[in-house]
Amino acid sequence: MDRSDSLNISLFDADRRDNAFLMPWPVPGNPGAILPFCHFDEWQTFLEARRLHPAIPEIVESKFRRAQKLYLLAWIDFGLVKAGELVALTALELALKDRYGGFFTQQDMRNPNKQNHSDRAPSLAQLLEHMVEKDGLTDESLAFTKLCGGSVVSLLYESKAARNLARKNGMPKAITLAGIRNSLAHGDPFDGLPWSGLLELIRDLIEYAYRSYLLELEHAQRADGN
Repeated sequence: MDRSDSLNISLFDADRRDNAFLMPWPVPGNPGAILPFCHFDEWQTFLEARRLHPAIPEIVESKFRRAQKLYLLAWIDFGLVKAGELVALTALELALKDRYGGFFTQQDMRNPNKQNHSDRAPSLAQLLEHMVEKDGLTDESLAFTKLCGGSVVSLLYESKAARNLARKNGMPKAITLAGIRNSLAHGDPFDGLPWSGLLELIRDLIEYAYRSYLLELEHAQRADGN
């Protein structure tokens, strides 16, 4: 067995002043930025600053935390970022099922004669579409886009009209978060480099989905303090 590429913790080097750890991540004024980290502590602090709000339910927070740990370990093996991306997307899907799943259940109950009725949970694509169309998400809603600019709404889902037009004109499928998740989960051989800032975007999307829950907790804590 060839062990030339085995993971050897003894090779861990906390200081990379001569060979910086590089990560694509948007910053204000430069959505295509490549950030250099010369010391492990810098990378750790950077990721810690992008943790979830502490009041987010533990079942979601623990998955997101696992994603952060995989990003952190990319210092040793850069490819672990791709595993971190997949885990972060599963945390997002779990959060959206928790917040929006009831809507889809009620919708099915109101349509008892609906053909192809299924007890399956809504897909990630459906949940992301609901986030925009029913829960009012805009680019201005997210700290990520307010800080770095650009648009992410088009990354959340592709409308049927846009999909049909692309198919008619022979255009490739639009890049969406659901598509990214599927390619990561099903062995896309061309997954390549990390998706710039994906972890931070997912953090903001989860906190947006829980915004009313977090506000209720804040009001309750204030009431208890009076």
